[in-house]
Formats: sequence, structure tokens, C-alpha cells
Amino acid sequence: MAAEAPPTSTPQHAAGPSGPNHGLRIFLIWLPVAIAADLIIWLVWKPHMPPGDMSVTASNQQFDTAVLAVVAAPVMAFVLLYFAYSLVVWRARPEDDTDGPAIHGNTRIQATWITVSSVIVLAAFVFGTVELYSSNGAGSGQGQSPIQVPAGPKLQVQVIGQQWKFTYRYPQFGGFETTDLVLPTNTWIQFNVTSIDVIHSFWAYQLGVKADANPGVNNVAFTKISNTGTITVRCAELCGLWHGAMFDYGQAMTPGAFTTWARATEVRLASVTKQLPPYALTYDPTVVAQMSKAMVAAGLTGAPGLYYPPQDIYQP
Repeated sequence: MAAEAPPTSTPQHAAGPSGPNHGLRIFLIWLPVAIAADLIIWLVWKPHMPPGDMSVTASNQQFDTAVLAVVAAPVMAFVLLYFAYSLVVWRARPEDDTDGPAIHGNTRIQATWITVSSVIVLAAFVFGTVELYSSNGAGSGQGQSPIQVPAGPKLQVQVIGQQWKFTYRYPQFGGFETTDLVLPTNTWIQFNVTSIDVIHSFWAYQLGVKADANPGVNNVAFTKISNTGTITVRCAELCGLWHGAMFDYGQAMTPGAFTTWARATEVRLASVTKQLPPYALTYDPTVVAQMSKAMVAAGLTGAPGLYYPPQDIYQP
């Protein structure tokens, strides 16, 4: 009598030749989830994405964020779905101590994975580069020689950072300086951002503009405002003791209202403007009379803004 062959142990999670097509299953679950996620992102979430659409730079950043989210959502959905599917379908059953089936390389899956991931990464690189260049630096400072300058007339607004306040000069209106940031809509605005003491960062949130304010450097940023409203301005670079209090609010108004404000402010501040140094793209605070020549003569030259001398142990 022939010896009876020992029973073979087949792992419960191993799929036989007639087993289910797990790849097709995952794809059929993933496809509607990915489509639904992208529709929700584009139609529901996109209009509320920061920084909004108050200016062309802000709306461009909002569009870019939405596009990247639409690309990323299906990838994230696939990873999470595959993880959940594995936990449910391929988990070890009770009292199943057998090893899983040996898995060898799958050329088709490897080639598909490499191709799809490469296409996504390279497409994101090209998209980001084109968007950054075509939107005039996407609202960030481009230094003294911008590589992309919008055509047409521009309103010049100089942003001067100092501990702990931003002031603004309008060279096309007599060069007056004010703590009020007032801007017109439907006009290209050129921000010339600099500092007279330490490094600051001019961040006009609703405009999608953020440019470093460095001493002795003119950092240029462009934008065009689409609609009126309030602009939140903050310093986004740690700049000393009261950095957290270095914020204010600006106002975007119609071109006519802005011109009226600018001309009235030019007249109102005419006597003060005469005492200011001539308009320049950068300023040396040690030669500005209003920054106390006596302190310079006394050797109290801490920060260039003359707030903290070297011997002060409470440096910010």
C-alpha cells in the first residue's frame, strides 16, 4: 500500500490561478475615489485656498496649489487604499502560521511605477518652473535686476523695513513717506523692498507678495490687485524683540480713490518730505539726520538703526 502523501499547507492569503484580480479590484475602487477627491479639491476647496485671489500673484499661487493638490490626491488615495486593502484582504488569518508566498520581481509593475512617478515629478518640475517665471516671480523678491518684468506703466512703492515698522515711500508723488500702505487696483505695482537696520521680510498676505528686506539691497517684487479690500502686512523674518508686533494693515482702492489719497497725502506731508533724505533705492542710516547723528558721534553704533549698542546685554 503506497504511503499517503502529507497534506500541503496553502497560505490563506495566496491567490491561486483562478483567484481574484486584486489589481483590477484596487483600480476600480481607486478610480471613483480619485475622481471625487479631485472634484472636491477643485470645486469646493480651491476658492478658499490661501492666499486667495485679491491679486494676480495671489490667484496664481492659489491656482498652482490647487493643481498640485489635484495631482497629489490620486497618489495619496492609491497609497491609503492599497494599505487598507492589504489589511483587509491579505492579513494573516487566525492560526495561520505559514509563510507568505515568495514574491519575485514583476517587470510590468516596476516599469509602470517608474514611468508614472517619473512623469509626475518631471511634469511638476516643468509646471512649477513655468508658473514661477511667467507670473513675475510669483510675488517674491527678484533682487535688483528682475528676470521677468510686466509690461506697461507701474506704480512705484518703496517698502522700508525697520525695527519694528514698515514705512512706504511713493516716489511718483513727491517721495512722501507714510506708515499707510494704500494701493490702487488694476495697476501693476512695483515694490522696492529694503531695510535700514536688520533683515526683515515684507509679507502682504492677500496680495501673495513676500520679499526679504535686506539692508543695502533693493529687492523688487511685482503684483497687480484685482479687487478692493484690506491687506494684512506682517514681517516674516525674525528681526528682534518686537518682531511679533511688526504688522499693520493696508488698503486697496480704486485708481481714482488712490490718486485722490496720494495727492492729498503729498500735500499734507510736504513739510515732512523736505526733511527726508532724497529718494533712493537703499539708505545708509548712519548718515540720515533723523537717525540721531549724536548717537553716531558717541560711538553708539549697535544695530544700524541705532536701537541696541554693543554694550547692551539685552540684545534682541
